Amino acid sequence: MQQIRSQVTERDGLFELEAGSDVLDSPRYNHDMAPTKVRERTWNKWHITALWVGMSICVPTYTLGGVLTAYFGLSVGEALMAILFANIIVLIPLTLNAFPGTKYGIPFPVLLRSSFGILGSNIPCLIRALVACGWFGIQTMFGGLAIHLFLGSIFDGWKSLGGTGEVLGFMMFWTLNLWVVIRGAESIKWLETLSAPLLVAVGVGLLVWAMPNVSMTELLAIPAKRPEGASVVSYFAAGLTAMVGFWATLSLNIPDFSRYAESQKAQIVGQIMGLPLTMFLFASLGVVMTAASVKLVGVTVSDPVTLIGHIQSPVWVALAMALIIIATLSTNTAANIVSPTNDFQNIAPKVINRTKAVMLTGFVGLALMGHELLKKLGLIVSDVSLETVYSNWLLGYSSLLGPIAGIMVVDYFLIKKQQLDLAGLYRDDVYPAWNWNGFLAFGVPVVLTLLSLGSDAFSWFYSYGWFTGSALGGLIYYGLCAMRPSPSVAKSAV
Repeated sequence: MQQIRSQVTERDGLFELEAGSDVLDSPRYNHDMAPTKVRERTWNKWHITALWVGMSICVPTYTLGGVLTAYFGLSVGEALMAILFANIIVLIPLTLNAFPGTKYGIPFPVLLRSSFGILGSNIPCLIRALVACGWFGIQTMFGGLAIHLFLGSIFDGWKSLGGTGEVLGFMMFWTLNLWVVIRGAESIKWLETLSAPLLVAVGVGLLVWAMPNVSMTELLAIPAKRPEGASVVSYFAAGLTAMVGFWATLSLNIPDFSRYAESQKAQIVGQIMGLPLTMFLFASLGVVMTAASVKLVGVTVSDPVTLIGHIQSPVWVALAMALIIIATLSTNTAANIVSPTNDFQNIAPKVINRTKAVMLTGFVGLALMGHELLKKLGLIVSDVSLETVYSNWLLGYSSLLGPIAGIMVVDYFLIKKQQLDLAGLYRDDVYPAWNWNGFLAFGVPVVLTLLSLGSDAFSWFYSYGWFTGSALGGLIYYGLCAMRPSPSVAKSAV
């Protein structure tokens, strides 16, 4: 006989839900969104380290140094320091927002129900999902190019396809990504674990190839592209904000992964070992390779896929492209598909299951890249480049997510004091449908950030948007909850 009321049990600090009919029949619940069982939390520190190695070693990371030197006026040394500091800073919200995922086994959208409301959680979820779909499309474009170059190195006829071959490669890679995620979290875990050492090998191989053709002393001595005598502080801070924005999205939905961690120690140690150093070293590799590209292939090339495509040996091109396909697949599946899959399910869990949500993510990503694909097919002519989308819209848009990160941390640690009603997160009778405290705390810094774009006096508010947004969002949320507590605060319990 099915139990009527859900029960919550605790084992070594990890909480587990035995769902009764009150939760199983709720429109806010489905199997994929349910809290993970303790026995399903099998990711140790090495699995989480591998997850971050797999996500960090990708084409966009490789190009970060160039983005900071070209767009933010930093020298090579300053750019690399900005990348390192940013990833140390972003560890703070990543680790803190991972705590409830590990403790309760809940994904990001369910955690948001505490701070934005059962229905209100869909708004920040969809904002996050759109960013992820954009990144998914961009990474799939790089993966499709790698498949095109791989097949072109084996079959001469494929090479002659040109842009059409790139589009076919895009669709192949698109299909492969969706297949991996539909298979579930264990597939992602093993993909990341197996790919991590291969990706490190790719980095070492590229470095060995490049080092004889570049002088590190000369590279570090290249002057910054900013007005002579200008203070480095404002330029460095703007670049730092952009780099924090690179993983700002994951600092929100890290519970999507930490819900599989075997302990809080595993998620903390794994993230510390896997993120900052990997990002710093692979971004450094990108700077070195871009500088060496003139001597290696005769032109300046800022992305590894195109650079390796210039190698004359078909065997080495095929091998390198195969590894880059694995690298991009490991990044794309974990960083850019898991989150929107959960976010879309949160809209109507009884109607949208994981398979439908994965397909929806895929089609949104495909639509966002439609312009670029039509260009490659020669059907339209446009000056808007993929690099423009990457360096401007996505990084800027990500910085607007800072208030959500601040609100999540304050809600869980200061307002709820790490105590959530696990069953209540899947019903309509504990937490409010819309938590207006969360929306006010999110809306104020976002509006101020947008208004600061038209004001020279307050341009710093936008330049440092992730920091100002997360701090202000958290402070406003705390103040509002102190003045008028949400009904859920009094009811919250384990």
